[in-house]
Amino acid sequence: MSYENILLDKQDNTTVITINRPESLNALNAQTIKELSSALDELNADTSCRVIILTGSGEKSFVAGADIKEFSDFGQEKAEELARNGHNTLFNKIENMTKPVIAAVNGFALGGGLELAMACHIRYASENARLGLPEVTLGLIPGYGGTQRLPKLVGKGMANEMIFSAKMIPAAKAKEIGLVNEVYPIEELLTKTKELADVIARNSPMAISKAIHAVNLSDTDQGFETEIRSFGELFDLADKKEGVSAFLEKRKPNF
Repeated sequence: MSYENILLDKQDNTTVITINRPESLNALNAQTIKELSSALDELNADTSCRVIILTGSGEKSFVAGADIKEFSDFGQEKAEELARNGHNTLFNKIENMTKPVIAAVNGFALGGGLELAMACHIRYASENARLGLPEVTLGLIPGYGGTQRLPKLVGKGMANEMIFSAKMIPAAKAKEIGLVNEVYPIEELLTKTKELADVIARNSPMAISKAIHAVNLSDTDQGFETEIRSFGELFDLADKKEGVSAFLEKRKPNF
C-alpha cells in the first residue's frame, strides 16, 4: 500500500521506517498507527528484510507523543477501545515480530513515542534525545504499554519515578538506567544503528525469531519451557544445519 505518514527505505537486508510528520513532531495519530501496522505486516512477510529500524524524521523528535486532539473528548468506553486497538494493532505487534525492530530515537520520545520505542527490541538514542511519560500531567496514565514495559527495562522504582513525576530524562541518563542501549551524536545515530542491523542480519533469521519469542516470555512461567522447546525445534531446521556445517568447515554460514 502507499503511505502518507511514513517512509520505507529498503537497504540490503535492513528496512528503515521513518515516521514522517515533522510538522507535529511525528506525533502518533490513528492514521500513522494504521500505516505502521501495515508496513510491519509487509516487512514481516518479506524474506529479504531481516532487520527493521524505526525512527522519526528530522533531528528534533522520534515521536513526541500521541496526537491528543484525536481523543480529547473521549469517554471511558472510547478511551479503552483506543488503548486496546493500539496494543493489538501496533505495540504488541512490534514486540512479537519475527524479526528484530531497532528504535533509533532521535530527539523527543514522549508518551506514546517512548512506548513505541520500548516495544522495539533494541533502542539506540541520539545525544539530544529526551525521554519521558508525561501522561499524569494530563490526568491520565500511559495507555500503550508504558506501565508494563518500563518496569521491565529500568526496574519498578525508576519506572515509578518517571511515571509519577512525568519528568523527561536525557539520553545519558536513559543509558545509565538501561532504557537505551547506546547513545551517539545525532549525525551518527542512523549509521550506528544500521551497523548493528548489519551484524544482526548476518545471523540465522530462524534462530533470531525463536529468540525473540523466548525472550518475550522470560518473565513468565512459560519462559524456560519455551526456550527448551525452541532449542530443540531449531535442530530440525535448515539454519542449524548450515550454521553447524559452516562452523565445522571453518567458513562463514550462508543463512
